[in-house]
Amino acid sequence: MRAVDIISKKRDGGELTREEIDFFVEGFTHDEIPDYQAAAWAMAVVLRGMTPRETYDLTQAMIASGERLDLSQIARRPVDKHSTGGVGDKTTLVIQPIVAAAGVPLGKMSGRGLGFSGGTLDKMESIPGYKSDLTAGAFLRQLREIGLVLCGQTAKLAPADGKLYALRDVTGTVPSVPLIASSVMCKKIAGGAKALVLDVKVGSGAFMSSVRDGTRLARLMVDIGRRAGMQVIALISDMNQPLGHAVGNAIEVREALDTLRGGGPADFREHCLAVAGHLIQLGGAAPSHAAAKRLARDMLAGGEALDKFRRLVRAQSGDERYIEEPDRLPTASIRKAVPSPRQGYLAEINALQVGMAAVILGAGRSKKGEPIDHAVGIVVHHKVGDRVKKGEPLFTVHANDPAKAEEATEQVLKAHVFSRSPVDPLPLFYRTLRS
Repeated sequence: MRAVDIISKKRDGGELTREEIDFFVEGFTHDEIPDYQAAAWAMAVVLRGMTPRETYDLTQAMIASGERLDLSQIARRPVDKHSTGGVGDKTTLVIQPIVAAAGVPLGKMSGRGLGFSGGTLDKMESIPGYKSDLTAGAFLRQLREIGLVLCGQTAKLAPADGKLYALRDVTGTVPSVPLIASSVMCKKIAGGAKALVLDVKVGSGAFMSSVRDGTRLARLMVDIGRRAGMQVIALISDMNQPLGHAVGNAIEVREALDTLRGGGPADFREHCLAVAGHLIQLGGAAPSHAAAKRLARDMLAGGEALDKFRRLVRAQSGDERYIEEPDRLPTASIRKAVPSPRQGYLAEINALQVGMAAVILGAGRSKKGEPIDHAVGIVVHHKVGDRVKKGEPLFTVHANDPAKAEEATEQVLKAHVFSRSPVDPLPLFYRTLRS
């Protein structure tokens, strides 16, 4: 078997066998197949696609490249969640403590931000001392002891995926539904999950711009989970405007803490409760989604979720004082409230433009490894459908550089589109898929 023959077969639209996929993934993982051949293969997949069977076999091959976690001694039905990312998507910081407080252990491996999509680990590292690198053994011990973990991906889980993703990122081969689906699912299956909730974002601030494209990706991931014996629920959710109000790192942590204390933006809180409800039900702590969502609300109202978040920070060496006193979190030297230039109804708050403005300020990265400024970001004060008066605060820019503050202001002003007539609010979710 030769790598070039496998590349040529996919280039010509052929369906690869499991043996061919296994050979290619194993060879690439062990440096027996060079980067240039792997890049050619990935481009062939981008152009020709993969069948559901091929995508599942690719997922299994990447799982087989490393270790698998066994969570069976910790939870009867281990659960996990994944969001495809968006602007203001700090949901894990609220959902995970709610679910753990409800009695369902939830260990999550998250990533860092790249481009306009913020990274969960970057947000958590706004808290001084927070340690995001854990060994597999430490991950399991902490999950057993306190019921939740939030850390980075261990290099021993699906290493083929990490290597392939790094290559795709620099070869123009990221936008492939089969490659995205297999990348997400291999890590979740290798991480020991038996039930999974997928939050698939669609809209201007998401990788998938339409409900149709998001549904296609969701269906493929649900199919992979079904073949692997997992219970999977996929929620197609809106990302045409920022989720919540805060977009950044420390300012998103403040908003998450406000939500854990029973406040927070209504849209963000309801989104978190809906996703948490599905996880609680899948984990066996409630008989229905409605009952699970009520339990999730109780965990917020009673303070149990906030206490779980506090225990998470303590377990991973973070400074607990920043939980009790959020004003200790990094703060920008410039806070500029921008007034609305006109009166009317908000017809659009383009999430992509807001996210890119946050990157201009330094809250995100244009390439991997770049440092970020945890203090900066944007707080958008309104939602699509709101009636806004001329001169009232439209958004607030948090910056540490005056020139960047001006550039970001212009960008966010362009993101706001007004209408003279009333506009319907955007939905939180469009549809739900199940395995």
